[in-house]
Amino acid sequence: MMGAAKLPAAETTILNVSYDVARGLYKDLNAGFQKEWKAKTGEDLTINMSHGGSSKQARAVLDGLAADVVTMNQDTDIEVLAARGNLVAPDWRTRLPFHAAPFTSTILFLVRPGNPKGIRDWDDLVKPGVQVIIPNPKVTGNGRYSYLAAWAFALQQSGGEERKAREFVTALFRNVPVLDSGGRAATTTFAQRGIGDVLLTFENEVNLIRADAQLGGEKLETVVPSLSILAENPVSVVDRVVDQRGTRNVAEAYLRWLFTPEAQAIGVRHFYRPRDPELLERNAQLFKQIPLVKVDETFGGWSRAQATHFDDGGVFDQIYEK
Repeated sequence: MMGAAKLPAAETTILNVSYDVARGLYKDLNAGFQKEWKAKTGEDLTINMSHGGSSKQARAVLDGLAADVVTMNQDTDIEVLAARGNLVAPDWRTRLPFHAAPFTSTILFLVRPGNPKGIRDWDDLVKPGVQVIIPNPKVTGNGRYSYLAAWAFALQQSGGEERKAREFVTALFRNVPVLDSGGRAATTTFAQRGIGDVLLTFENEVNLIRADAQLGGEKLETVVPSLSILAENPVSVVDRVVDQRGTRNVAEAYLRWLFTPEAQAIGVRHFYRPRDPELLERNAQLFKQIPLVKVDETFGGWSRAQATHFDDGGVFDQIYEK
C-alpha cells in the first residue's frame, strides 16, 4: 500500500523595506531568523528586501509599496508612516525595547591614503580646496546625521550661537561637489569614482568599506572627529499591511528577534553598535569612544529637526540654494 503523499511545507513571504547601507546586515539577519522560524514553526519563510535612501523608502511605502516591516535609520521615516499614512500605529516606539531601535551607529570620516588634506575634525571640512562627500540630507538618514553633527560641532565651538552654526554648515556644503541619493551611492562616488577628499558616513559603512579590497578600502583611513552624533536604527511593523496580509505574527517575531543575543552578535559583525551592554563591552575595540550628541537633546527631537532643517523650504534648502 502506498503511503500518503507528503504535504508541502507551508511558506510565508514578507517584505522588509530598509535603508541603503543595511544590505549586508539584513542579508545575514534574515538568514538567522529564517532558520529560527523554521525550527519553531516548521514553516519556510521568504524575506524580500528593498533598499534605498531612507526617506525615499518611506515615501515609497506611503505611495503603496506593501512593506510588512520597515527598518530605517531615523525616527522620522517611520513616524511619517504613522502621521501621514495611518500605516503604522502611533505607539510604534513603545512596542519594542530601546525605543524600537535594535542597533545604533554614528558618523565618522573616511579619507584618502596618507590623509593628504590633513583632515582631523569638522572644522577641516570647511577649508578651501577640501571636497566633502555627503549623501543628500533631503532623502538620506546618514546625510541628515552628518548635517546635524556638523551643526552640533559648530554650536559647541561657538558657545551655542545658532548663527555661527548656520554659517559653518553653509560653508561645509559649499565644499560638497555632488549630493548622492543614498549612502551606498556616496560610497561609490568616493571609493570607486575617486571623487572627494573625505566621505562622511555611518561607522558601520566606514568599516565595511575599509574591509573591501575591491573598493581599495584597505588603503583608506578612518578619522574619528572630536564629536559626533548618536544614530539610532528604529524598526516597526507596518500595521495596515500585516493585518491585510495576515503576517502580523511573523513580522512581530522577526523584529523581536533583532534584540536577541544572536541577532545582536550579527550586528556587531557588520560593525553596528549593539544594545546588549556586555556585547558592546566585549567589542569595545571596534567602536570608538567619542562624545555623541543626541537629536532629542540638541535639536528638540526628530520632528522638530525635520521641520526646521530638512522639510521643503527649511534651513538646508536655504543654505544649499545659496
